[in-house]
Amino acid sequence: MDETLEDNLLGREREQVKDLKSRIWIESKKFWRVASPAMITRITTYGILVVSQSFMGHIGETELASYAIIQIFLVRFANGIVFGMSSALETLCGQAFGARHCHMMGIYLQRSWIVVLVSATILLPVFIFTSPLLKLIGQADELAVEAGKISLWFIPILYYFVFSMTMQKFLQAQLKNMIIGWLSSASFVVHLILSWLFVYKLSLGVPGAMGAMIISTWLMVIGEFVYIFGGWCPESWRGFSKSAFTDLWPVAKLSLSSGVMICLEVWYNALLVLFAGYMKKATIAISAFSICLNINTWELMICIGFLSAASVRVANELGRGDAEAAKFSIIVNLSTSVSLGVLFSVLFLAFKHVISYAFTSSTEVAKAVSSLSSLLSLSILLNSVQPVLSGVAVGAGRQTLVAYVNLGSYYVAGIPIGLLLGYVAKLGVRGIWIGMLCGVALQTLILLWITWRTDWKAQVENASQRLNKWFSAPSEEKTSHA
Repeated sequence: MDETLEDNLLGREREQVKDLKSRIWIESKKFWRVASPAMITRITTYGILVVSQSFMGHIGETELASYAIIQIFLVRFANGIVFGMSSALETLCGQAFGARHCHMMGIYLQRSWIVVLVSATILLPVFIFTSPLLKLIGQADELAVEAGKISLWFIPILYYFVFSMTMQKFLQAQLKNMIIGWLSSASFVVHLILSWLFVYKLSLGVPGAMGAMIISTWLMVIGEFVYIFGGWCPESWRGFSKSAFTDLWPVAKLSLSSGVMICLEVWYNALLVLFAGYMKKATIAISAFSICLNINTWELMICIGFLSAASVRVANELGRGDAEAAKFSIIVNLSTSVSLGVLFSVLFLAFKHVISYAFTSSTEVAKAVSSLSSLLSLSILLNSVQPVLSGVAVGAGRQTLVAYVNLGSYYVAGIPIGLLLGYVAKLGVRGIWIGMLCGVALQTLILLWITWRTDWKAQVENASQRLNKWFSAPSEEKTSHA
């Protein structure tokens, strides 16, 4: 009897292990279906900015430092607002798709266009008056003047962010983001060719580098419009609707919460670069710091693929009403992301001396980048955890809570620590980076605790209430097709 009982127990354990492996495999296929195209999109889209920086670095050190100020400070500022506000669509469209309210996704997209377009237009003066603003906060005149010229070229990029990011959220929520991966990859290749042609062959300098960026990015937006309007989203896009002008305030509030959540995180790095500009040899400090941040952010684009997968999977399961599936998805997503984070961290340490020369011809800047390698490796490791947890919050519609966490972690803890170590303890850029790591680590620990303590059955109820409140029956819509 004892042997029979033991055999039965072992058999059940094997079945449970087999069942667990099957569940992990099924969940992995679901989130990789979202994550892999999202990674390709983020890497190539951000790669366009990095390639432009690389060409700027070979034009001259002043151009490189000026571009770095605009990209790391101003573009992150604008991108944080647009990306954050468009993230509301991840919550709305993801939960609507899970609940099979597919026709509402097109209406949510149109409402988001209205809200985000208005927000982006409000930002225009910052791009127009960049030079006097930088002088006002104490940046060197030479850098401020050159940065002011470059910032005007970024105005078309601002509106590219509006349309591209919102359409990406719309498509990935319904598992149709592979087309975005193809379009962004094609855009990246076009950008490489145009940058080489305009900068090296035609010697157009800064206008050539920026013109290549504008052309390549807007080709991607046009492709997304063609895909959505051309009939490839028949259930979720049923033409322009008057319903897009209703319930704008609730969408604006959720968008604002999303925007604040992302902006507090994106601006955090931008402020640290700004503080680096007040150090001795500011051009070297800013160039080295911006190169490290670009490497860090490029790797982060891979992790943002997991953020997208986490938000879509959690939103879909909450919209479907399955709390247990949402929790299981979080565990699988987080485990996979951390494994890749460890791999990338080790790879960077192995090739730290080679990578910096892809961005600069200056030996002094390359040495400064190498001196930050250990801190950058640790940042890469933290990147594998934090985006997934943020994606979980977006999928559940808890952006406001995370905004408070970001505010405390980054601005109450991270920045003061960075300034003390950088200026008082005389650690320079290394001190500022250590402060940045302290803020990210604190944020990650808090989000882990919040995720662990979340009542996911209550989140299912919240999702149901949100969907029912903003629901419009298809028969009530009067649409005009694009």
